[in-house]
Amino acid sequence: MNRFQISLAAVVGLGAAFVSSGCGHQEAHAEEPEPRFEATSVVRQDTEVVREYVAQIRASQHIEVRALERGYLQDILVDEGQHVARGTRLFQITPVFFRAEVDLASAERRAAEIEYQNTRMLREGNVVSQNELALAEAGLARRAAQQQLAQAHLRFASLDAPFDGIVGRLMVRKGSLVEEGEVLTVLSDNAEMWVYFNVSESEYLTYRMEHELGEQVPVQLRMANGAIFDQPGVIQTIEADFNNETGSIAFRAGFPNPTGLLRHGETGEVRMTTPLTNVLVIPQAATFTVLDRTFVFVVDDEGEVRSREITVGEELPHRYVVREGLREGEHVLVEGLRRVRDGDHVEVEMADQAAVLERLEHLHAE
Repeated sequence: MNRFQISLAAVVGLGAAFVSSGCGHQEAHAEEPEPRFEATSVVRQDTEVVREYVAQIRASQHIEVRALERGYLQDILVDEGQHVARGTRLFQITPVFFRAEVDLASAERRAAEIEYQNTRMLREGNVVSQNELALAEAGLARRAAQQQLAQAHLRFASLDAPFDGIVGRLMVRKGSLVEEGEVLTVLSDNAEMWVYFNVSESEYLTYRMEHELGEQVPVQLRMANGAIFDQPGVIQTIEADFNNETGSIAFRAGFPNPTGLLRHGETGEVRMTTPLTNVLVIPQAATFTVLDRTFVFVVDDEGEVRSREITVGEELPHRYVVREGLREGEHVLVEGLRRVRDGDHVEVEMADQAAVLERLEHLHAE
């Protein structure tokens, strides 16, 4: 064999080796298994959505106790934070001047009564005219009114609780000179608390379409420490007007407060539960977003993957309520959403949706 024959044989052998290698690679590629991902079914069920709103807690009655007359504060008969019953004496302003005013008015009324009696006797004897008797009667009436006014001033020197409640901070001290109208303290009736929270226009419209006017819808209160208040409340009323700056309207819920745990001025969150009947539900993990649109990967019976846009109705913990885009019983991927494209074929491992949600809640808790 000459040198040319040897070279030709080497080239042919090398080419055969490349062909053999290429064929083996194609065969290996053809034998690669399809990727396997977890999927779950779209289910239809009854559930509920819980909406939470930042709330301001107010006493059903909360007033400022003000001085009705000018004078020195003689006595403070209660302490801050004290529970008082209706009619309990709170403050006493020095009554000396007012008592003297009552004594003077009483004496002048007695003098007017004597004058009236004498004038009436003279009239019966036809000594004076009827007009003089009328003037004496008017003078008596005026003195009686002045006596009543003086007695009212004397009562104003004593300030009593107008209802059962809790005394707030004392703004003055014993011996202070207080002016008419000056705030002495506040009084709160905490037996029932009014809880105010703002609702958006769309949520208001949904609420009104689902509930009759005046219907007492139950709500819960989450307190500032995260605990749920042990007394259930109800929606009592809705304000008349929307706030044009915030686009919201205020709701008021009433909560009984038998132990006095809640106080005026606290904050919390109102939790309002709305039942959802016969709705389609999928795990949130089965979705992905492109800009402001939400999609899922639907897997058909042959394992082909297709993306589909959906419309989300409500957001629940780890779940979405689907308004449009899916049918009951369809399969959606919950794994591999970033590893597949339209038209890919995959093998799926079906999982019950309840098990998927339980795993997601466990991961979230960790």
